[in-house]
Amino acid sequence: MNTTTSKQPTSAFDRFFRISERGSTIGTEVRGGLVTFVTMAYIVILNPIILSGKPDVDGNTLDFAALGAVTALTAGVMTILFGLITRLPFAFAAGLGINAFLAFSVVGQVTWPEAMALVVINGLVIVLLAATGLRKLIFDAVPFALKIAITVGIGLFIAFIGFVNSGFVTATGEASPPVGLGIAGSVATVPTLLFVITLVLTGILVALRVKGGILIGLITGTVIAVIVEAIWHIGPMFSDDGVNPGGWGLTVPALAGSPFQLPDLSLVGAVDFGFDLGKVGIVTLIMLVFTLVFTNFFDAMGTMTGLAKEANLADEKGDFPSIKSALIVEGVGAVAGGLTSSSSNTVFIESGSGIGEGARTGFANLITGAMFLLAMFFTPLTSIVPTEIAAAALVIVGAMMMSQIRHIDLTDFAVLLPVFLTVTVMPLTYSIANGIGAGFISWVLVQALSGKARKVSPLLWVVAVGFLIYFARGPIEALFA
Repeated sequence: MNTTTSKQPTSAFDRFFRISERGSTIGTEVRGGLVTFVTMAYIVILNPIILSGKPDVDGNTLDFAALGAVTALTAGVMTILFGLITRLPFAFAAGLGINAFLAFSVVGQVTWPEAMALVVINGLVIVLLAATGLRKLIFDAVPFALKIAITVGIGLFIAFIGFVNSGFVTATGEASPPVGLGIAGSVATVPTLLFVITLVLTGILVALRVKGGILIGLITGTVIAVIVEAIWHIGPMFSDDGVNPGGWGLTVPALAGSPFQLPDLSLVGAVDFGFDLGKVGIVTLIMLVFTLVFTNFFDAMGTMTGLAKEANLADEKGDFPSIKSALIVEGVGAVAGGLTSSSSNTVFIESGSGIGEGARTGFANLITGAMFLLAMFFTPLTSIVPTEIAAAALVIVGAMMMSQIRHIDLTDFAVLLPVFLTVTVMPLTYSIANGIGAGFISWVLVQALSGKARKVSPLLWVVAVGFLIYFARGPIEALFA
């Protein structure tokens, strides 16, 4: 493995997590775990916003506070479980792609308990694929250049998420250009300005190789944000009084009332496998599961590949330690997310922030997971870190991951085009799976039609066909319906 400089383990705990072996320290792992949590903490607020606002086919909705509690609970348990089993610093939480798919595409056809049952089925399929080794075979069939392209694409995706969350990049509402800088082409709000300040400060600290640079940047930016909010009372962007264009996008950096709150876990176990086939056809259910599996399968594979490469834990083929266990546990995350109604839980690309801070082992996951479990009781405190400040860390990590492109030989256009499509489609469509699909399909077609068909793995052909079905799932579902 391409690991960092190792030292002799100092204790059984050290040997279990391979801390010294991977050139890390307990202090570094703690910092990395904290940075990952701070960067991901927004999911405790954002996941309920996405899921609670959409009524299902019967008009029922999910409770916001209960969703916040189960989001934190599942993220904490799965992050700790993954750290203990794989010893890798990849944290878990509700996947943004899948929760949006559930809210905007699934519950218009089924109830929320039925939607969560579909998530459980999706997770069981993924566990089966991983346990039988098929998921690993597909992983091995991916060419080295595409694996690196996935890493780079995820880096750009992370950075783009940061730019959007900060208000630095916004939708213009016009056909051309569809996106622009800030408001009317300017950085015109205080939250976005604080994003820029935090980004520059964190970038300087990282460039100077200051230990804890990302964490220091996040804490400093949050303190400044709290002071600014206390003085000017900027308030949220969206409230009952209407839209405040200059407000904080998601969380206001101020604590109102007690930071303590008992968690509502009433959504745990709220699943229903008794699908009403009079309301939704069997073909529709199959297509919904197919879409969930494809999104879950390749989002996670791409994310873990990118994170392992960034942590210097991947070999020249892109393999990393405990890969089979990692793929199985990731499937368990989908099952757990369905059973708790928090949506499928998967590896989070924001784990790259902790890796950028130096995390190399599963001990960092214990810290991140413990913080999520505490967050169940301190949801008001978790929301102090504004997304605009956390976004700065995402852009820094995206820049770090971008550097991996130096390992790809781009002189061959048959390689360049699939790499380009993989890297660009991810951020532009806001989907890791879409980028991987574009890369796979173009790789197979360009290689085959340029006289290099023998170099393409048969499994890659199968996956490419699967992605064609994935991209055409809407018309296919309409045809059979």
